[in-house]
Amino acid sequence: MDHDPIHKEFVAFLVAFVSYLTSRIQKTGLNFEKIKNIVVDTLLVRRGANTSLFIHLSILGLAITVLISGGVFSSTSVISGSYPGVPANPLVAGATEDVTSVGVISSSITPVTVISDKPRDKTVEYEVKSGETVSSIAKDFGVSEETILWANDLSATSQIKEGQKLEILPVSGVAHEVEGGDTIYSLAKKYRASSQAIIDFPFNDVGDDFQLLTGQTLIVPDGAPPEKPKPAPTQYLARENIPVSDLGTAQFIWPASGDLAQYFSWYHPGIDISNLGGGPIFASDSGTVVVAGWPDNFGYGNRVEVDHGNGYRTRYAHLSAIYVSVGQKVVKGEVVGAMGSTGRSTGVHVDFGISKDGTALNPLGILGK
Repeated sequence: MDHDPIHKEFVAFLVAFVSYLTSRIQKTGLNFEKIKNIVVDTLLVRRGANTSLFIHLSILGLAITVLISGGVFSSTSVISGSYPGVPANPLVAGATEDVTSVGVISSSITPVTVISDKPRDKTVEYEVKSGETVSSIAKDFGVSEETILWANDLSATSQIKEGQKLEILPVSGVAHEVEGGDTIYSLAKKYRASSQAIIDFPFNDVGDDFQLLTGQTLIVPDGAPPEKPKPAPTQYLARENIPVSDLGTAQFIWPASGDLAQYFSWYHPGIDISNLGGGPIFASDSGTVVVAGWPDNFGYGNRVEVDHGNGYRTRYAHLSAIYVSVGQKVVKGEVVGAMGSTGRSTGVHVDFGISKDGTALNPLGILGK
């Protein structure tokens, strides 16, 4: 019997099946991204005003699900006063069994009082004691070391001494005295924090209309002071006449320092490098700037794209500042912008991508070679 036709049909079936699965996975991923974008856009309406309602409804729905499923899928209802091994709750009035007989209360257990750890309502002045450091004081008050440094105009190399007075904020972040024209949104942007966190901090005096009073002090939880303006990078005018094809080396360097927040995938053609403190963005290789700004309404926000003249092209997105212009020649390692959170972004980072002849490549397989 000739098995060759059967073999060919089986191979054709496998190829068609793999193609079908790939198509379905891609469509599923794209549909997921569309749904995610709709949810994100909804939550960002009116500067996140719907976020709190969404969270509250989600928690309520979860609670209702637990209460309903507890009596349906479990032999013991979560609303019941009985638990496995204990016929009735002996702490409820009217229980017929002796409390100690069912083993609920043991003489070996020492009663303790749990004290609620509530945040302080204001900044306090603390006098440094002998042997204390910024690190030990931060640990005692439950705030970050940077919070103490920022509030007292200290640097990481500053030395504190006994008797010195320090301002200690109630939570990690910064304090801001409201000036004319300040808004919740502008302060959140200035201190790279969440506007909702400023509103939700229980001791910030923010009315329902979100209007701020000049002179009032607001706590910005997890905020960080704005960066000092960076000087414009040196322009290498002597390289203006070098042909574009001679600029790229195909040897790429890391464009920024920070942590990897998201890896390369078929639906995310790049890597995200995050750093709360921001920082400079460097050209990964030499080339010519072909995009500098936010020319469309795409989610990348402010970005720089460099054509390296050898088929390679790099993208640096979500920048807070851009230091180059279209047509400018840049060399490897030259500062092209500052890390930020413009466009569709949930934090300070740079979305870095590399493509070759229009095809996106995984930067992790190229960087450092």
